Amino acid sequence: MSDQVVRVLVVDDQAPFRIAARAVVRATAGFEVVGEAKSGEEAVDQAGAVSPDLVLMDINMEGIGGIEATRRITEAHPATRVVLLSTYDSEDLPDDARRCGAAAYVHKEQFGPDVLEKVWAEDDGFGL
Repeated sequence: MSDQVVRVLVVDDQAPFRIAARAVVRATAGFEVVGEAKSGEEAVDQAGAVSPDLVLMDINMEGIGGIEATRRITEAHPATRVVLLSTYDSEDLPDDARRCGAAAYVHKEQFGPDVLEKVWAEDDGFGL
């Protein structure tokens, strides 16, 4: 990992998971939370405002949802990597999850510092 800090935007409609995700990011050397959002619309706005390197995106939220928000963020900010997080088993992901521009999918129960480092370091669709 380089000396550059990875700027992370956490997006989830559930406050307990946002808290948990922040804790994971804080526990991972070289990563910092630069913003939070609780909806897809807020995520799109925040991505423009805080210029994250990485977005941790819940799939199921009110409004446009995580898949459409990912599509909008990756189109507007091609250098931003989005990782989808949810409770779906990989084989049960919505069809458009694989085509929305996300770099990876991680089951929420597996999300921790080691997985965060792995999805940032790999560019091969880990989990998708």
